Amino acid sequence: MTTTELCTPTPTHVIGEDAADAVASTLKALADPFRLRMLSAIATDPRGEACVCDLAELADVSQPTVSHHLKKLKDSGLLASERRGTWVYYSILPARKQAVTALLDAFAPAAIADAQAEQEDRATALAALDAKVEHLAAELADEMTHLNRNLVVTIVRESFAGLVRSAKLTQHMIPLTERFARQRLADLTRDRETGMPQVLFVCVANAGRSQLAAALVNQLSGGAVVARSAGSTPAAEVHPHVRSILADIEGEQDAAAAFPKPLTDDAVRAADVVVTMGCGDVCPIIPGVRYEDWAVGDPALASEDGVAAIAADIEARVRGLLAELCVPVDGDGA
Repeated sequence: MTTTELCTPTPTHVIGEDAADAVASTLKALADPFRLRMLSAIATDPRGEACVCDLAELADVSQPTVSHHLKKLKDSGLLASERRGTWVYYSILPARKQAVTALLDAFAPAAIADAQAEQEDRATALAALDAKVEHLAAELADEMTHLNRNLVVTIVRESFAGLVRSAKLTQHMIPLTERFARQRLADLTRDRETGMPQVLFVCVANAGRSQLAAALVNQLSGGAVVARSAGSTPAAEVHPHVRSILADIEGEQDAAAAFPKPLTDDAVRAADVVVTMGCGDVCPIIPGVRYEDWAVGDPALASEDGVAAIAADIEARVRGLLAELCVPVDGDGA
């Protein structure tokens, strides 16, 4: 068999460009849970149709909101409408009934079953981790004899609960819990009057801005400043574009180990400076802590080039902060 024969593609019926555009437009219109529920209500109504007054009962929304979503479904070619008196009645277009039936009777149940199976698998995995969390707590309590044993055990349990709430995967949860618990215990015992300056960066997800800022402080200060980061609502993982920049700053191994962490009062209390970055008024106000707010872009909403620009903006601000803290910037010969 020749190379040409090996590389010859098998003829297939690939969806056309126009058809793909039409299908994508319809799927986009359906990408809203309330619209799917309305479509289901219309499709299963014994009358074969439903009015706005019927559909408003599906959720605590106003009739104008219902009308807005119905218009989106109608514009996508799924629904027909007919005004009768003061009410407008909606029905599935005959040409789309088969497609809607397939969506609601085949795809939706399968998707729900997959989601339920995933939740059951996750619950089983988390239950299996309980013993490992207790073992970790006992190990750290034995190691940190200068701290109250019950305190250490509580911090480990709380750290695990805080991380697992947003994490997608559980296979690395124990080492992540250990890192987070050690950080929290260090925060609890830190005396802000002594030791190196400590800066805490807080954003919403702790998956972009705050991670970058902390990494840049640690790099540019040459370890003369301890930088931490946290999120008011931590994401499941660090943004991919940010992770690539972190790899350039910290190295592949440390970047791969980066993970979003929830904000704790202990982290704020241990910091000399707290920098908020688009997370609102979520930080507790601790006497003696200096607060700043940096209005920087969100990497999750930016292109790859946009993320690079955000990183450059953060670096400039970090350099200014280090200058204010009278910390020489590594590599500047200061």
